[in-house]
This record gives sequence, C-alpha cells and structure tokens, in this order.
Amino acid sequence: MAYHSGYGAHGSKHRARAAPDPPPLFDDTSGGYSSQPGGYPAPGADVAFNVNHLLGDPMANMAMAYGSSIASHGKDMMNKELHRFVSVNKLKYFFAVDTAYVAKKLGLLVFPYTHQNWEVQYSRDVPLPPRQDLNAPDLYIPTMAFITYVLLAGMALGIQKRFSPEVLGLCASTALVWVVMEVLALLLGIYLATVRSDLSTFHLLAYSGYKYVGMILSVLTGLLFGSDGYYVALAWTSSALMYFIVRSLRTAVLGPDSIGGPAPRQRLQLYLTLGAAAFQPLIIYWLTFHLVR
Repeated sequence: MAYHSGYGAHGSKHRARAAPDPPPLFDDTSGGYSSQPGGYPAPGADVAFNVNHLLGDPMANMAMAYGSSIASHGKDMMNKELHRFVSVNKLKYFFAVDTAYVAKKLGLLVFPYTHQNWEVQYSRDVPLPPRQDLNAPDLYIPTMAFITYVLLAGMALGIQKRFSPEVLGLCASTALVWVVMEVLALLLGIYLATVRSDLSTFHLLAYSGYKYVGMILSVLTGLLFGSDGYYVALAWTSSALMYFIVRSLRTAVLGPDSIGGPAPRQRLQLYLTLGAAAFQPLIIYWLTFHLVR
C-alpha cells in the first residue's frame, strides 16, 4: 500500500482506525436533558420531542414519503375527474393566485381581526381574480394545505410508531369527506334559507378548505410543544377561522337582497352563517387531536 502526503505508515493506519466522526447536521439544543433510549429527552422535559430524532427517524421519513405519494395520486385523480365534469375556465378563476396573494391570505387566515373591507371586488360585474382581490376565495391554498396536512399526519404517526398505509389513508379520506359533507350541508342550508347570492359550490369548497391551514398549525405546534401548545394553537386558529368565515360569508349570505325581507328569513340566513362558523372548531379538533400525544 502506498502512502501519500508525507505521513508514515503507522500514522496513516492510526488515522484510518480512528477517523473523527463527521460533524452533526444540527447542533444539539437539548440543553441539560439526559438522553434516554430511542433519542427522547428525559421525563419532565419541556419539549415534545427532539428535532434531530424527528428528522432522522426512518419511520417518520417513510410515513412522509408514503403520504406524499397518496396526496399526489389523489390530486391526479381529482384533476382527472374535474376535467370530466367541471368547466376548466371556471376552475381556473379559483387558482389565479400569485405569491403575494398567498402570503397575504395566509396572514389573513391567522390574524383576520384588523382587516377592514371584506367585500369581493368586481370589474364590469365580473369578480376580480384572487391575485387582484384578497377577499376573493381560492382553491389553491385549500388544495396545498390538504396535501401538507396529509404529509404532516404521516410524519406524526411515524413519530408515534403508529404509522401504517391504512391509518394514513383513513386519515386523509376522513379529512376530505368531512369537507364534502360540510359543503353539502351548506348547499342545503342555502336552499332552505332561499338565499340569493353568487355563492357556488367552489366558493363553499374554498371557505371550507381554509380550515386545513389551522389544522396544520395546530398539529405542528402540538408536535413541537406538546398537548399544551396544541390546545393553545387550536383555540387561536379556531377563533380566527370563525371570525374569517362570519365576515366573509355575511356579505354573500346577508346581501342587499335580504334587506327589507321577512324577519324570519333574515334570522335563518344569520343562523346559517353562524352555524357554518361554529362548526369549524369541532372539525379541526376531530381531525387533529389523535395526531398529538
């Protein structure tokens, strides 16, 4: 064997046997916590799990990869079916977004209390696309949030050693079915309340799908800070979404056509709006509480 760089044979063999370990990818921020088998912090630690353990857990990585494949497959199937039964031109309106709109809309969903004007803007009796009107509903954020929720659910199940394709598939299908049922209930309520508005199925689907943003924040906070952080995030995102739903749907459901109408009809329309908003925290909790332990 030839040796290079001026080192002797003995020195080279020593280095070959005792090569230093590669530097860790992330610094250890666990402080004074004592390690336990499996890489988890000692009992009584204030964090829910170690970040290094999370990123290096093969079970969590496999769960995220499987969740990504399920989400991609479901998205392809949904697009295929939509092309068969839905006008693509009408659907494009709800995906006409840009980066600035997405960032502002996410901020509005998390903190809607300072927003003033909630009316959808029109140009020649045609509603402006979402990238030109922050109040316009879109389907891009609900779609991407649903995919992110499936990935996050897979990672959470992998961390808890409860991951299986059947469990993740049930989690994703349940989240989708609840939104569909909510939209059907809203359509029935609008019909019974004889509401005259421009609300379509896509509008209701967009408003119902915004709950996935709160679900992601709640689960992620729960994974980072435990059950206490989960319930704090759940309370905040639920209240923000309720406020957002009430202010967004009030103009559409209680529009100018309802002014001067029968009082019972106005009350029924108001109850429909409040009921749709009050139902959001229940669905968010039902779809997320089992992912945080």
